[in-house]
Amino acid sequence: MKISIVIPVYNEKSTIHEVIKKVSALDFEKEIIVIDDCSTDGTREILELMEVPGLKRAFLPKNSGKGAALRKGFEMVSGDIVAIQDADMEYDPSEIKLLAEPIERDVADVVYGSRLSGGKPQRVYMFWHLVGNKFLTLAANILYNTTLSDMETCYKVFRSAILKKIKLKSDRFEIEVELTAKFCKNKYRIYEIPISYYGRTYSEGKKITWKDGFHALWALIKYRFVD
Repeated sequence: MKISIVIPVYNEKSTIHEVIKKVSALDFEKEIIVIDDCSTDGTREILELMEVPGLKRAFLPKNSGKGAALRKGFEMVSGDIVAIQDADMEYDPSEIKLLAEPIERDVADVVYGSRLSGGKPQRVYMFWHLVGNKFLTLAANILYNTTLSDMETCYKVFRSAILKKIKLKSDRFEIEVELTAKFCKNKYRIYEIPISYYGRTYSEGKKITWKDGFHALWALIKYRFVD
């Protein structure tokens, strides 16, 4: 099954080349879709010069957020399976195939890569970030009657046909919440698989903040009752 790997990127000139190189080297049928969210640090210029087989590129006219970039990328998907890959090297692209396998075996419709299930390398840092993540995941489990361990993970892999059945609206980081809400409300078969996580600190370029946590909590409540 062909896997469409969607990479939203904003100001990641130090890692974008390496991420695309690693994704391009993956040994399975794929397409790489990179959406630049109006980067200002030279990322766009790097993307414009890259020559990689199967690489599709789009450039948003203004900085609109991860959700807006993903929605644009989803419009360009032609594969059977969609995998979301961040551009910051916190996640290891070599694990995408493992996440896709339950879908290929037709036991799952959606697979989350969990950073909190153990068994894989995890950076030990940022306690309050972990607390916020666990709180949001607990809220999701209560509101949607599920048992996720890591709702905010980037690694969400799912059948591309799902995109024809759900309408996504979020522009910012709350896209993670909206995807989870709509996967759960439509009763898709969701599985989790442990993944590695090489997290960054804010000084190293991490962008999500505590303010995004409040937006995520509101989105969890909102999407429980509206489409």
